[in-house]
Amino acid sequence: MPTPSSSPALIARLAERICGFPRDAITPEAIALAKLAITDTVGVTLAGMAEPAVTLMLQVPGVARAPGKATVFGPGIQTSALDAALANGTGSHALDYDDFSEPMGGHQSVPLVAPLIALAEERGASGRAVIDAYVVGIETELKLARALNFVHYEKGWHPTSTIGTFGAAAACGHLIGLTAPQMGMSLALAASMASGIKANFGTMTKPLHVGHCGRQGLFCALLAERGYTANIEALEHGQGFLNVYNGPGQFDVQAMLAAWAAPLEVLGEDMGLKQFPCCGSTHPAIMLALRMQRERDLPLDRIEKVQVAVHRRRLPHTDNPDPRTPLQAKFSVQYAVARALVDRRVGLAHFEGDAPFEPAIRAAMSLIEVRPFSDTEAADLGPFGASLQVRLKDGSSVSGRLRNTVGRGRLNPMSNEEMWEKFKDCSQRSIPLENAERAFLQLARLEEISDIKALTGLLAAGAEPARRGSAGRVAG
Repeated sequence: MPTPSSSPALIARLAERICGFPRDAITPEAIALAKLAITDTVGVTLAGMAEPAVTLMLQVPGVARAPGKATVFGPGIQTSALDAALANGTGSHALDYDDFSEPMGGHQSVPLVAPLIALAEERGASGRAVIDAYVVGIETELKLARALNFVHYEKGWHPTSTIGTFGAAAACGHLIGLTAPQMGMSLALAASMASGIKANFGTMTKPLHVGHCGRQGLFCALLAERGYTANIEALEHGQGFLNVYNGPGQFDVQAMLAAWAAPLEVLGEDMGLKQFPCCGSTHPAIMLALRMQRERDLPLDRIEKVQVAVHRRRLPHTDNPDPRTPLQAKFSVQYAVARALVDRRVGLAHFEGDAPFEPAIRAAMSLIEVRPFSDTEAADLGPFGASLQVRLKDGSSVSGRLRNTVGRGRLNPMSNEEMWEKFKDCSQRSIPLENAERAFLQLARLEEISDIKALTGLLAAGAEPARRGSAGRVAG
């Protein structure tokens, strides 16, 4: 039994903040940013549904076979919200093309979108209800992340999955209107459901973490709704989540509780969408390499050596000079920079089949050295910065630096045209173009949709296509 204390349990205080979340704090800008993130996540989910991480899982007897009203994107299987959350959540992270956040140390949207859409289908919820629950889920995740990181991240936990389980429990609980005591039980259950280790990065298990955490967060909310119990002190207990996962004194409770919705975490400038379908830790170096090629035009036969420097946090999972699979290539800064230098773009096809073994790419990777920032560079360029130096065979060199840049975020957003091009590229792997066009338009007006089925009916390959002629309105 929990030891009595003089103040409310941490989970009780979190539950009060979640259940008392001020709806009027969700401003038009917050709604717009939430829709961008949800749209992007739906797109990358459609791309990921054809990946082995999903297709193999769907071959396991019983998976996605429970009766229900929720849709597995792509194949269009109708199943339970729990099974749809598992399948779609795994697909959402299968290509590592989803948005990410520096405080999170991972990906903030994928733990939330699949379970929320599945639950909304099951309950007949509106698009605005999904948006509100998403904003609450982001707030929960980022407050926990600020309390736990970067000890949590550097110990080897996968924060997308561990912290995401709490975010999914909060968001799903908010969508179905849990009371504060019920929400507390949902979070206490999540403390036991959270899992995921970074040792499995570069394998199918990494996206499975996401499918699992979304399903488990939803499961926690559904159990709590029915009266399931858990220890309300499951966070701060001596053998609770904080002490077991981080260690005594290795967390900041005040950061977990302070400044809820003041300002909203969804308005943060330290999260962004992905322009490239690979680990976000590689993106600053990719951006530098692409910029260098645009400005200087450096053919590979002129290059003698390339030195890439990034923050030391980026290296344990991206310093891989010899990726042997497309998944490993997503976590190789050497490969990503080689692609940028050779092809002058980095796209989905570069992480498929035998792409990592192309002779020109192998030759470029052999020229690339990777090192951690010095202390001075780390202070100046930040955890998501990079520097790149290219030494040429004629003895000259070209260099560039990029300060803390977390994808395409609030300060450098993707245009509607860029959003559509990415969504189209991703969605064509699972659904007809006409469906993708209409789904993109539905997502743009998500807050106006009275029933989420107006969207999900378009996200299966066999769904009725949209009327012809809508393409001209998509990117306008």
